[in-house]
Amino acid sequence: MSTSGSLRRKAVAAAATAGALALVVGCGGSDDSATGGGKKNGKVTITMGLYGVMGLKETGLLEQYEKENPDVDIKAEIAGDEQTYYTALQTRLAAGKGLKDIQGIEIGRAKEITDTQSDKFADFGDMSGTDHFLPWKQSQISTADGKVLGLGTDIGPMAVCYRKDYFEKAGLPTDREEVAKLWEGDWKKYVEVGRTFKKDFKGDSVAYMDAASGLFNAMIYGNSEQFYDEKGELIYDSNPVVKDAWGLAADAAEDGLTAKLRQFQPGWDPGLANGTFATAVCPAWMLSHISEKAGPANKGKWDVAKAPKGANWGGSFLGVVEQSPVKEEAKKLVAWLTAPAQQAHIFKEIGNIPSSRQALDSPEVKSAESEYFSGAPIGQIFGAAAQEIPDKQVLGRKDGTIKDTFSQGLTLIEQQGTARDKAWETTAERIEKAVG
Repeated sequence: MSTSGSLRRKAVAAAATAGALALVVGCGGSDDSATGGGKKNGKVTITMGLYGVMGLKETGLLEQYEKENPDVDIKAEIAGDEQTYYTALQTRLAAGKGLKDIQGIEIGRAKEITDTQSDKFADFGDMSGTDHFLPWKQSQISTADGKVLGLGTDIGPMAVCYRKDYFEKAGLPTDREEVAKLWEGDWKKYVEVGRTFKKDFKGDSVAYMDAASGLFNAMIYGNSEQFYDEKGELIYDSNPVVKDAWGLAADAAEDGLTAKLRQFQPGWDPGLANGTFATAVCPAWMLSHISEKAGPANKGKWDVAKAPKGANWGGSFLGVVEQSPVKEEAKKLVAWLTAPAQQAHIFKEIGNIPSSRQALDSPEVKSAESEYFSGAPIGQIFGAAAQEIPDKQVLGRKDGTIKDTFSQGLTLIEQQGTARDKAWETTAERIEKAVG
């Protein structure tokens, strides 16, 4: 991962808040029309609604497409917060106006889109040259009758980021391959290493892991079924995968192995900067955030090791609105942006792992190393992790909401000392209220 990627994220973050506000109050004057693009005087204007750092604009791909297609003008608006973005998107889908020609779709929203909004998005199922994706990726954005509502951008295969200096102080191996062997094949071993770390660490108090919720997410996202079954029924309260993940995460919290932080919530970034924890379960896209927030002072102290089991947390798609006046041109742009060469380019620039099999096998990805993370071969580590993810991933309409609710429930144990059974009961009540 290049240091230039981190700098790009800083620049994007500065503009993201303004982008989020613009998304709520208006979109460049296009709110009165079905979509923002169109054709005029031989020029095609394509509008895009994006969020976070998807890498399409930040790495120069939109500008490159315009240069290669001088009759195309692309206008992209980026919201910093995906929740704000999605709330606005739902409102506009219901109203049938204010939509962009191309809309980003986060994986946690994919099932809700395919179940309730399939008539609002164009079908990519018959588009040639789009058979290069990992099989489970495109299934996440496909309807029951086979309609494909978008094409995949990145994915979130997981590894474990760890502090070599802290492992050394605890008498643990520091070499990434030896570290991976400590917990190979079983998340319970990862927690056992934590107990050893806590007992043997020599120095000021440092937590073994940042958050119990990170461990929980890693465990559930390595399985085909999580919160819903294939019929769309809620199974979180009976699925042994969820129960096991909750139990082990609660063990870690009760045993004092966590820093009592939630990833990306207040306190987590200072924890990275101040070195208050030794490990974090990290999807690929998290590395740039860690390197930015931990800062130059901690460069070379972090490394990346293979996770106990393959899992995927995160990823996005690009969909085209059915009523777009430039639907075919927008579909062509989406296919180009998600093609293997462009996915490999984004990875090289900012580290987003491709959802394309061909891109994962490209030299740019396979040979990639992270200077910040002690030269870790991140292309190999995360590329291999992507291959371990189950071919079928059953998603539910409220996956994102349920995941956040479980994270809040584990925080009750970590921060307030709530008994795990009581925390589970509270979590279940909140889920039932949230999903209806």
